[in-house]
Amino acid sequence: MADTEELLSKLTLEEKASLTAGDDMMSMVPVERLGIPKIRVTDGPNGARGPSYPGLGGPSSTCIPCGSAIGATWDPELAERLGQLVGREALDRGCRGLLAPTVNLHRSPLAGRNFECYSEDPLLSGRLAAGYIRGVQSNGVFATVKHFVANDAEFERGSISSVVEERALRELYLVPFELAVREGGVLGLMTAYNRVNGAWVTEQRALLTDLLRDEWGFEGIVMTDWFGIVDTRGSLGAGLDLEMPGPGRSLGSKVREAVEAGAGSLASDLDNAVMRLLNGLNRIGALDAPTPPIDPKPPTDHDLALIRRAAAEATVLLTNDGILPIDSSGLRQVAVIGPNASLPRIQGGGSAQVMKRRQPTMIDPLASALGDVAVVVERGCEVDRSATVIGRGVLRATSGFSYELFDGSELAGEPMKRGELDELRLFVMNTSAQGYPSTDWSMRIRGLVVSDEDGTFEIALAQSGRARLSIDDDPVLDGFVDPPPPGGRDFFGGASQDITHEVGFTAGVAKEFVVEYARGNPTIAGVRIGYRTKNTDVLIDRAVAAAAASDLAVLFVGTTEEWESEGHDRSSLHLPGRQDELIERVAAANPKTVVVLNTGAPVAMPWADDVGGIVQCWFGGDEMADAVAQVLTGSTEPGGRLPTTIPMRLEHNPSYDHFPGENGELLYGEGLFMGYRGYEHRAIEPRFAFGHGLSYTTFEIGAPRLSSPTFRSGDVLTVSVEVRNTGTRPGSEVVQCYVAPVSPRLARPPKELKAFSKVWLDPGKSTVVDLQLDDRSFAYWDPGQHDWDKVAERVGTVTAHFLAESRRSAGWQLDSGRFEVVVGRSSAVTGPSVSVEVIVEADRVRAEQGGTP
Repeated sequence: MADTEELLSKLTLEEKASLTAGDDMMSMVPVERLGIPKIRVTDGPNGARGPSYPGLGGPSSTCIPCGSAIGATWDPELAERLGQLVGREALDRGCRGLLAPTVNLHRSPLAGRNFECYSEDPLLSGRLAAGYIRGVQSNGVFATVKHFVANDAEFERGSISSVVEERALRELYLVPFELAVREGGVLGLMTAYNRVNGAWVTEQRALLTDLLRDEWGFEGIVMTDWFGIVDTRGSLGAGLDLEMPGPGRSLGSKVREAVEAGAGSLASDLDNAVMRLLNGLNRIGALDAPTPPIDPKPPTDHDLALIRRAAAEATVLLTNDGILPIDSSGLRQVAVIGPNASLPRIQGGGSAQVMKRRQPTMIDPLASALGDVAVVVERGCEVDRSATVIGRGVLRATSGFSYELFDGSELAGEPMKRGELDELRLFVMNTSAQGYPSTDWSMRIRGLVVSDEDGTFEIALAQSGRARLSIDDDPVLDGFVDPPPPGGRDFFGGASQDITHEVGFTAGVAKEFVVEYARGNPTIAGVRIGYRTKNTDVLIDRAVAAAAASDLAVLFVGTTEEWESEGHDRSSLHLPGRQDELIERVAAANPKTVVVLNTGAPVAMPWADDVGGIVQCWFGGDEMADAVAQVLTGSTEPGGRLPTTIPMRLEHNPSYDHFPGENGELLYGEGLFMGYRGYEHRAIEPRFAFGHGLSYTTFEIGAPRLSSPTFRSGDVLTVSVEVRNTGTRPGSEVVQCYVAPVSPRLARPPKELKAFSKVWLDPGKSTVVDLQLDDRSFAYWDPGQHDWDKVAERVGTVTAHFLAESRRSAGWQLDSGRFEVVVGRSSAVTGPSVSVEVIVEADRVRAEQGGTP
């Protein structure tokens, strides 16, 4: 381990200041003369992307299931093993920091990054995050928990103020971060873009120092989100250590200038920030080793088996009338239908994306698992928000696309570089970091495109820069001569609107596509060529006919990385496009229909009662298709339980009245009654409750037994529950323990998850699960009455005396009283409860003296 105090003493003012801002897009500043290496970081919720970028190229990364899928596993040990895999791949890609996990809560089902986050429940989120963090950091890579705090929507995220009352902040939204620190030992924390109660998070000492470091004991690095708001003096004094990316705009050289100008205590604030940063890096051994080389390695068979297991453990069986698992013995033909069948989505959009190792389909593994059964495939409809990128789905590249990169904007001279793209989408955000010239450059891309079906397609071009498209030497779209206006959604909103041209295709007949591109935007360079089917009625008609002619229909429907993405929230709970209509018509044609939902967040299911089974597979990572095929055909158990509530209607969600915000504020008006807490508080029955999930076997959960009928502060109460597999197949059950206050002093949710455990049992086998409850299992945050002294002075001595017993200073509060401990399979399906009496000595003494306990 390095001597960080000695290092600090040897740093010059300029060097210290330089360490507080990034060196470039994804790295920190090195100090070579003192052996402080360049520290690279990588995005990481879905996998360690490293120097590769979707739409650009580079080494692929292993894609693990998304955050909500990991949430559905209810398995912190599995999360830890996934973290180990991602941490190892981060190191292989030359990185000592991973920008994950994301632990913001599923406050609204429409929040754009729900797929990236674990759950609506803070305990489940925090326990999973702690496991993931331990796994990542076991490789000598620091994890970065994000986004601190109350960044639970994407609407105006760079400026909006999340208005959250103190109890909700403490009891819900801060808890996953607290568990990441206390149980995970996380060494990195990323601040949110948004303000909290009117102030930028990066300038709130009460959060970054008093709470995070002094109360929780955080010993790592606090960094900004990329291009987040920073104040030179206020942020450094509040406890911010690092502004990203580099070069700095408010820290870095700006700090040196301010210190030289004699800015108060800034010199000591700078020393504190640098010491925290050095200590954090020292904890992972980064100061004793050079920057690791970029040497990506493919996943091992063991890695793939782990991801496949995780995808299966995340898969939730929502409904089943006996149609699942599929018994192929009596089947002649199965119709596989839906836009996500041939083009499943394994990850969401935004910074969580990685370069995919492969593009699986749902069709091949299911057809293989069904054996000799005939399989017919129909798209049914289209789902992409923008035009589907050429090279995917029905318009595919026969051998990919080759490109030539030229210096200058004229596409002339000897190419600087040649390479390959899988699809006609190029996106370059930081040219120098991604190996492109920092001055003007141009590119020619060409390849053969073939359609899987006859039809007319609308070909669409969007650009950031200038682009044109020729098909079989015929110039059809020209953004050089007639540039389209801005306002497109691609490239984080930097793309133009589409220009379009209709082209007829004959199935199996290839056409040559040539795209010429010249960089014109100094920040973002990009071009996307996509397609839309002109006549979608015929797609649905063909799907319905296939379903009617088959013994079973399996529908793969869902969203995409554009519908669920960083940067925007969804506007509707319904499946995009004509998918609801497709499901309704297919189910009417064949009552033996199974729907597989390939989404990262809840969707409305108006057809739920009309189909034989519903399976939620989330964005399941590289091995999702194989895992889902195994679940559907019964070789693997559907091990998932919902980490979030699925409402009957969007209007039933507790946050509905206050989402996504207005006039610069996002009011958390439901307070503590978020998620399942709110549904139960208002007696609103959801479509599927938090924790719900069916099995292919049956379980019996016994009545809970307590290690003691009473609980005192400092105790640990053990709740023992016997679980028995009463069915004929091996399977898993998640034992969920909820605590319900009987007569709370302040308003509290009817019950809250306080412990859980996932168990696997063979048929006829049983086990006893021991769950532990501590002070926080029964406590609540009491914000106190901040103006009580002034009120007491005005109301008088006598009145104040009678009220004073109920006025306490702010803090975690444990009250005497009775609590019910309830164990069940979901927040809605619970079994017998058992009472425990909480005894707080101060309350007992007050009661004996005639006061109010």
